[in-house]
Amino acid sequence: MSSGPLLIDVAGPRLGPSDIERLRHPLVGGVILFSRNFTSRRQLSSLVASIRQVRTQPLLITVDHEGGRVQRFRDGFTAIPPMSTLGEWWARDPLDACSEATRLGRVIGRELRALDIDLSYTPVLDLEHERSAVIGGRAFHGDPRVVTLLAQSLMHGLLRSGMAHCGKHFPGHGWAQADSHHELPVDERSLDEILAADAAPYGWLRESLLAVMPAHVRYPAVDAQPAGFSSVWLRSILRERLRFDGVIISDDLAMEGAAVAGDIVHRARAALGAGCDLLLVCNRSDFVDRLLGELRWRPPAGWARRVQRLFARASLD
Repeated sequence: MSSGPLLIDVAGPRLGPSDIERLRHPLVGGVILFSRNFTSRRQLSSLVASIRQVRTQPLLITVDHEGGRVQRFRDGFTAIPPMSTLGEWWARDPLDACSEATRLGRVIGRELRALDIDLSYTPVLDLEHERSAVIGGRAFHGDPRVVTLLAQSLMHGLLRSGMAHCGKHFPGHGWAQADSHHELPVDERSLDEILAADAAPYGWLRESLLAVMPAHVRYPAVDAQPAGFSSVWLRSILRERLRFDGVIISDDLAMEGAAVAGDIVHRARAALGAGCDLLLVCNRSDFVDRLLGELRWRPPAGWARRVQRLFARASLD
């Protein structure tokens, strides 16, 4: 299992000395890969192997590989369509759409696991409200029941291939219009409205989801803090009300939507305090270095069990 809560990136297609030094730090528990880390399947296989060799304790190796415009590796990989195409398929034949979702999950999982990658940050469980440009075609559908069934099928295919997954962005990013990469989106709806629609798939899928990523979105009718920094959303609602017992992985703490929590150290402390198990910090090596120097962390009760289970279930085929 991973040793610490930080999931960090590496600079390029090969590890440099600074990458190796960071990956050896006990606060680092895994890596997220980007398009800049990929030139070919052979090169990527070599990079992953070199990451594995840095430490004897395994690191979780992850990637955003949803399909559509969010697919980090392309040359030599199957082009995965945006998930909205499955929602369109559902309108013609629901059972056939579920079968295709399972097939795509197996393709994603098989191709990534062949290169020893553990987890893809998919499925997107956001609803298509035709309001959010950053979500758009990444969403399966506007009906939470359809989203749930298609996501369940996709996850089944992923797990059949030995690939772990992460549902996102809890409790829903589809209604808020702003892009959390650049600003803090706000969703003014009531808790009852959100639970009845956008958050419903998380409750229905609680026995299947291995991990959940909260949104850098503020829901002022529920809490002043964005969901990823809110113990109301993560502990009271996701853990207690919806009974989710898997891993909670923060969205990228370097995004502008996270800046409301302060500097990077305050962001990390706020996310951990709210209930996140693992923290993504991307595209800012200076942020990573600050955390490695200043963050003090001890695994809370249940942390090791949850993260170890993520590793174990990802290896099932």
